[in-house]
Amino acid sequence: MWRKLLILPPILLGVFVVWWFVNQRQPPQTTAPQEEVRNVRIIEAVRADLIPAVSGFGTVQPAKTWQAVVQAAGEVEYKHPRLMRGAIMPAGTEIIRISPRDYELAIAQAEANISRADAQITEFDLTEDNTKASLKIERQSLTIRERELARKEELVRSGATSRTALDQETRDTLVQRKKVQDLENTLKLIPSQRAALVEQKKLNQIELDQARLNLARTRIALPFDARISEVSVEIAQYAQVGSVLVAADGIETAEVEAQVPLAQFSALARATTRGDGPVGITPETIGDVVKRLGFSATIHLNAGETEIMWPARFSRISDTIDLKTRSIGAIVTAQDTWKTARPGQRPPLSKGMFVEVRIRAGKLADQILVPRSALHDENLYLADKDNRLVIRPVETGLAQEGNVVIRSGVEPGDRVVVSDLLPAIEGMLLRVTRDEKLEAEIQRQLADNIK
Repeated sequence: MWRKLLILPPILLGVFVVWWFVNQRQPPQTTAPQEEVRNVRIIEAVRADLIPAVSGFGTVQPAKTWQAVVQAAGEVEYKHPRLMRGAIMPAGTEIIRISPRDYELAIAQAEANISRADAQITEFDLTEDNTKASLKIERQSLTIRERELARKEELVRSGATSRTALDQETRDTLVQRKKVQDLENTLKLIPSQRAALVEQKKLNQIELDQARLNLARTRIALPFDARISEVSVEIAQYAQVGSVLVAADGIETAEVEAQVPLAQFSALARATTRGDGPVGITPETIGDVVKRLGFSATIHLNAGETEIMWPARFSRISDTIDLKTRSIGAIVTAQDTWKTARPGQRPPLSKGMFVEVRIRAGKLADQILVPRSALHDENLYLADKDNRLVIRPVETGLAQEGNVVIRSGVEPGDRVVVSDLLPAIEGMLLRVTRDEKLEAEIQRQLADNIK
């Protein structure tokens, strides 16, 4: 029996230990909830000057091209010894001569025809003078004959002469009248005959002028300083009218049609014009539109370790828009790049060269720029004086080089958040760090832009 009671002490000891631990347990401590702080980078909004610019790429083409089209057919008797592809020749250089013999003969024939017409006109003048003199005499003779006829008619009535004598006198008078009539008809025909000869002489003069023009066309010379791009002629070859013997490119002016994104070019134009000026574009106003845009341009070639630059002039806009790339062709021109070329150091702008074109507008003063990445659906994240997030809608303007102009919504001194915030809750607490490296990069871009 007493052995059964031996189990009680351990049970009581266990109960006592459990009771002791329960009484010694501390109640759970409660702490006030703490607000989460997000780490962000910020930059300070400042005003700076900006020159709007866009860039695009294109291929160099000569502004002027020329083809030697045959206007006077014949055998080629002369070809310039340096007339080859790639050769550069000055304006006025005779490059091809077609045999002039056919046209020299045509000139001689036309001159002979003119001399003959002159001689015939002179002959008609003399004939007219002689006919007038003869007519005067014949009219005097007719007057005498008519008086004699009247006298004989009186004698016949008085019976003093015979009827036969009167008939004879009548016949002689009619003959005289016919002579006078023939001479008068001859005088009437002379002016029309002379006029026909004058017109024939004019036709002969036209033939002479045409022959002389064709003779001049047998000598083909370059109209401007040019580089030969195509040659398809040899000596003794017969050149047909309308055939192209030589093609050449002008070296004075080079053009580049650079493809520029349409949205960027439109923003550049809006930033420059500010909506002023005439509405619509006509042949009369297009010059004023280009002048008001005030664009300047430069052409750049990446030649290995160096970059070569040529000053250029914004000329015009291409007539088409590339719908696939949403780009527009901006055409710029550069002058005298061959004259400024230096062998081994600075090449000229040659046809087919692939280059970059940078177009710049007038300076915009006091602009606020922020990185494009800081925009969130036309909103900017700002840190207020209490380091809390403010989501502010803004109006944007020109965008270039990764930055965008803020037209309204931000003032100088505002702290712009440039870190990503997900989620972004207005009023959330921020721990800000100024991104001086990014600010320095923006300032460097602005400094390069103003140069």
